Amino acid sequence: MAEIMTDRQYNGILQMIEMIVNGCKDLEEAKRKIAELRREKEKMTKE
Repeated sequence: MAEIMTDRQYNGILQMIEMIVNGCKDLEEAKRKIAELRREKEKMTKE
């Protein structure tokens, strides 16, 4: 079953991305931070 994202969830995700990007010097740093957050989430779901 496909999950449907609400407008509020979508907006929240975009706000988080904006905060990450604003705190980075360049695109590579932003990519690293996002990858790190994804790895942390994967660890949490496996536990």
